[in-house]
Formats: sequence, structure tokens, C-alpha cells
Amino acid sequence: MSLPPLALLLLGAGGLRAAEPGGGGGSSSGSSSAMEELATEQEAEESHRQDSVSLLTFILLLTLTILTIWLFKHRRVRFLHETGLAMIYGLIVGVILRYGTPSTSGHDKPFSCSQEDRPFTTLLVNVSGKFFEYTLKGEISPGKIHNVEQNDMLRKVTFDPEVFFNILLPPIIFHAGYSLKKRHFFRNLGSILAYAFLGTAVSCFIIGNLMYGVVKLMKLVGQLSGKFYYTDCLLFGAIISATDPVTVLAIFNELHADVDLYALLFGESVLNDAVAIVLSSSIVAYQPTGENTHAFDAAAFFKSVGVFLGIFSGSFMMGAVTGVVTALVTKFTKLHCFPLLETALFFLMSWSTFLLAEACGFTGVVAVLFCGITQAHYTYNNLSVESRSRTKQLFEVLHFLAENFIFSYMGLALFTFQKHIFSPVFIIGAFVAIFLGRAAHIYPLSFLLNLGRRHKISWNFQHMMMFSGLRGAMAFALAIRDTATYSHQMMFSTTLLIVFFTVWIVGGGTTPMLSWLNIRVGVDPDQDPPPTNDSFQVLQGDGPDSERRNRTKQESAWLFRLWYSFDHNYLKPILTHSGPPLTTTLPSWCGLIARCLTSPQVYDNQEQLREEDSDFILNDGDLTVTYGDTTITANGSSGPHTATTSLDGRRTKSSSEEALERDLGAADHEVTSRGTRLVFPLEDNA
Repeated sequence: MSLPPLALLLLGAGGLRAAEPGGGGGSSSGSSSAMEELATEQEAEESHRQDSVSLLTFILLLTLTILTIWLFKHRRVRFLHETGLAMIYGLIVGVILRYGTPSTSGHDKPFSCSQEDRPFTTLLVNVSGKFFEYTLKGEISPGKIHNVEQNDMLRKVTFDPEVFFNILLPPIIFHAGYSLKKRHFFRNLGSILAYAFLGTAVSCFIIGNLMYGVVKLMKLVGQLSGKFYYTDCLLFGAIISATDPVTVLAIFNELHADVDLYALLFGESVLNDAVAIVLSSSIVAYQPTGENTHAFDAAAFFKSVGVFLGIFSGSFMMGAVTGVVTALVTKFTKLHCFPLLETALFFLMSWSTFLLAEACGFTGVVAVLFCGITQAHYTYNNLSVESRSRTKQLFEVLHFLAENFIFSYMGLALFTFQKHIFSPVFIIGAFVAIFLGRAAHIYPLSFLLNLGRRHKISWNFQHMMMFSGLRGAMAFALAIRDTATYSHQMMFSTTLLIVFFTVWIVGGGTTPMLSWLNIRVGVDPDQDPPPTNDSFQVLQGDGPDSERRNRTKQESAWLFRLWYSFDHNYLKPILTHSGPPLTTTLPSWCGLIARCLTSPQVYDNQEQLREEDSDFILNDGDLTVTYGDTTITANGSSGPHTATTSLDGRRTKSSSEEALERDLGAADHEVTSRGTRLVFPLEDNA
């Protein structure tokens, strides 16, 4: 229900009354006016000082966190991650602010507006002839009318939830897409999509239904003092299904744990956040018709499904289009001559994607994620060397600071947030529901995926993925965005405790769990494990490089391989300075368009440009791959030998093979393998 935008209240010494004609001037009135102006200036100065102190508090928290991180890394301490440290320091500062600073403002006097049946978003109050503007902050329960926060400092350190969404989340999400390692991501693309989309939906509905049973139990035992609907339970399921295993991934990266396990966890967490936020928007859009607006309605359900698909696809398209526009601008202008301007434009275009999607009614998280992936795939190739380094470092620093800021604020919020509702039954039920939801998410999906995977997701991998389902910044940001009702306040308080527990306990137990599950550590990220499947056998070769080259290419998900040819032949030449000239890929009657869209660098450089920071992956174009009596070409098709052979006896790679080598991070040099025969099954990974 929309709120009236504005109301005018005339407030005098006796409370609410009608305006009276002003009278009497005189020297006393002038003196009083001067004193009031002085008091107003002093209040403004004090408010400015408190703003500075609140921001300084967070900067000191981040500084202390950084110094402690250095100490931990120097001492090789791994039981506590930097985000856990930030939360601990936030808790300490929250305790000091809550119990160590006195109240600085007088108690507000409540006034009755019994003639109005709904609140106003803005009030203009006439206090003795002077008008003051007040804005709505939220509803206060009658039992807490005298417990309104009277500490101005605590009010200052309590941020508007939109600060998290519009300022802190974009660099975190963009960095995840921009720093995506394509080699192992695309090798496991099918599994990652299954975990992120289907798994998150399963987890959401299992948690939501279990929590609805918990709410019914709370109502039965008399521990529910407000309204808590089924849709609220589903919303909680969507919020808490957003995983953020930042602690686990940091330890994996430091210990060089198994690369495929890292790819599965990282890929799931990146897409999982996007799915969770769109799911929450779809649940909020669920509005059944009839008297009972919280009962199940098939029409409303399918409408919510349509909202989910529409929001996700629209956000995806908006992010991809923004990335494409940025790529075109950087290609057809000479911004590379001015690296500062180039970096500034890249930064603004990337950040504006989030705000543009939110302004259009889509989801900025999804848009900025796919914008980051598109920028890394296309725009990055057009940037100057300086801008490439600057953009990588800029978003890495912003990601680090924003993430640690959020975790520090979580610690403060435990003591500064005024609307906490802690229910032991709801909290215990939430932990049990999360465990069961994660189990139903990981194990059944892994079983189904293993039916189509050549290299199975082993049981120890599944146990580690089950253990690594931490909750973090996204769950917190989704929960704090709306705390207006009783149910949402309880959901926020419970989410906060869940984040604390998973970051401290689960994150701290990552290293012992890796050892207990016998998961490989100290692995070169460019080295693959030896094949354990008997049907995959290296009969002859010149070394491990040839084996790894073949595995990388043959295991790239079929969806990626179908898209790749079109991207390499048409999109890359149009949007970047790399790829084959369009004059060789487009029909002859498109010659004029091809010459206009093809970059001169493509003709000048015989060796195609490649992404310098991508993973080092060799190409298997020099291999002769055989299954029975059939020869398999580099792109996976069967038939007679189609590779060409040079005069010196070496096999020449096709342009498509060279391009896949570059895009997935190939080496600068060519490695030739003679007489290599591989026997392997034909099916691709899921």
C-alpha cells in the first residue's frame, strides 16, 4: 500500500494544534531568533563531526584488519579468515558504541495523528512559526516506544540498506565476473549451472517449507508474537540460499587445493548470488488474488516464475549489452592513447550497469556480474597495457575493501541494530533447515551429474562442497534491505547469527576438513590430476603437457563449444582487435561491412592477440585423437583425418584451434606432439 507523500503538521508548545496568527515582535523576539540560529549551527557542526567520526571508525577497522591479516599471513595462521577478523573487530566496536558512549539526544515526544489511517513518508512540521522536514524511518512497536535509539553516534553508524546495494555490492559482484578463470569454469560449466540454478531453487523451497513448519510450531507453543506467512518463509529460504564461501576459497587458493573443486565452488557461488536475489524478487512479486493474499494460487505462482525468467534474462541482456557497448567504444576510439581516461570510462560504464538495471526494474547483481564476464572476454582485449593492469588492480582493491567493510558492519549491526528479534526455536530450526537444504542440493545433483560426467565428482568433493556452504555478504545485504515487519526483523537477526557461525566455525575448520577428506593440496593450477577412468588412457606422448591440453579442450562443456565457433568467427572480430578478419568469415557480398568492422591490427599482426592474464592452457591441435577406427578432430567431430601436415612432418593447427588456445589462455609458443593416440569416451561433461 503506497504511503501519502507529504503532510503538514502545525506543532506548538502544547502539541498538535491549528496555526495561529503571529504576534508581538520586539527585541526579545530578535534575540531569541539569533540564539536559535546559533544553536542550529552548533547542531550542524556536531552532526558533521559525528559523521566524520563514524567514517573514521570504519576506516580504522579496515586498517586494523589489514595489519592483522599481514600478521596472520606472516605466521601462516589459517584458522581465521580476514572476514572473520573484520567481524570480530566490528563486534568489539559495536559493544563500545552501545555500552561505552552516553546518550546525546533528548527523548522524542510522541504525538497522535488519530485522524490518519496510514503513515506519511514526509512530514513538514511547524514549530513556533518555523518549518522542519521529517522523513519516515519505519514502524516502532508499542512496547518499544520508549526504547528508541537516543545515541546519535549509533544512529550515524547505522547505514541505509541502499548503501550496501548501490555502493558496496557492485564492485564485489563485478570483480567476481571480471576475474573469472575461464579454463576450469568452462570445463565444469554444466555442473556449475546445475548447482547454481536448480540447486539454489531446491534449497530455497526446502528451507522455506521446513521453516514454515517451524513457524507453525512457534505459534503452537506461543512464541510467535507477530505475523509470519508462508511467503515470508520462502523469502527467508531465498535469502539464506545465497552462499558466499569466501573463507573457504581463500584457503583453497592459498593452499593450492584441487582446481576442479575450486572451480565448482567458485562458479556456484558467483551464479548462486544472482539466482538468490532474483528468486527473492520473484517471491516478493507473488500476490494471489482473493481474500487470503498469502494462500497458494497457481496463477500467481506461474506469474512469479515468469517474473523470475523475465528479470534474470533482462538483467543478463542489460549487463551483456553494456559490456558490448564498452568494447565497441574502446575499439573504435583512440582512448588507449590516454590510459587514465580509458580506465575511468571502463570503471563508470561497469558501475553504471548496476544502477541502470535497478532503475529499469531488473536486478543489478545479475547485470553487473555478466557485464564483468563480458568486459573480461571482449573489452579487456582492447585496453592498453596500463589500463589492463589498472582495471584489474582497481576492482581487486575495491572488492577487498567493500567485502571487509560489510563484514565489519555485520559485527556492529549485532549491537547497533534496534529491531533485533531473536527466537531460539527459529534460530535452531534455521540451522537444521540450512543443513538439510544444502544436503538435498549437493548429493542428489552430484549423483545425477555423475551419470554424464567422464570425471566424476567424488564423494570427498561432495562432502567438501556440503561443508563449504557458508553464508556471507549477499545473504546479509538481502536480509537488511527490508526490516520493516516482524517477520523480516526475525529473519535478519537469524541471518546475522548464521553468517557469524559459518564464517567462524565452518571457515576455521576448512584446513582440517581438507586433510580429513584427503583432498589434494599444493597443486599447480595448470596441472591436471592423472586420469583415473580406465576408458581414458594415454598410450604414447611426449609428456604431461599433451595430456593436459587434450583434457582441457575435450572437457569444455558442450554448450560452450557450440557457442564458441560463432563467437570466434564473428563477435570477437567485431568487438575486439583479435580474431580472424571478417573478410574471411563473412560472405563475399558483405565485403564492405567486413572491412569497416575489422580492426587494422588484425591485418597488421599475423599472430592473433590474446588475453595475457588468462589461464595457461595448451592446445591439443597437434594431437591425433582416435576412438577405435575413427579419428576425432580438435573440435570433437568424427571422421577421416582432416588435419593438414607441413613439409617438415608437423601437423598444422586450424584457425579455430588457435583461437580456442588463445581464449582459454594458451601459451606463446607451440608445442608439437607426434604419434600420440588417446582412447576416451565421446560424451562431454555435464
